[in-house]
Amino acid sequence: MRVRLTKRFDFDCAHQLTTFPAGHKCQRVHGHRMYVDLVLEGDVPEARGYLVDFGEVKKIITPLREELDHQMLNDVAGLEIPTVENLCRWVWDRVKPELGELVLVRIQETPDNVCEYWGE
Repeated sequence: MRVRLTKRFDFDCAHQLTTFPAGHKCQRVHGHRMYVDLVLEGDVPEARGYLVDFGEVKKIITPLREELDHQMLNDVAGLEIPTVENLCRWVWDRVKPELGELVLVRIQETPDNVCEYWGE
């Protein structure tokens, strides 16, 4: 049986998008509650009955969440241009080596704005 699972976590942060045009509202420091979905896909071993242990996924993402939560994203190494697009790739690059079943990182920045990244 092939399945697709999603593990969600969230964090609060601030950022300043200095690459936006002069006068754009995103050039000012502002904050978000980001919702991050890690989408995992694979074949469920029949004898085990599950694809991954969500508890193990939580162990992988907890240090990452702690690195981002209540931080100025511009100050996080590798997020000097902290757009949601770059944040998706940043999360992917840190999670994929430990979680081979990862097929998609989805980040909801606002109720209306979502970005998805599925690797290069």
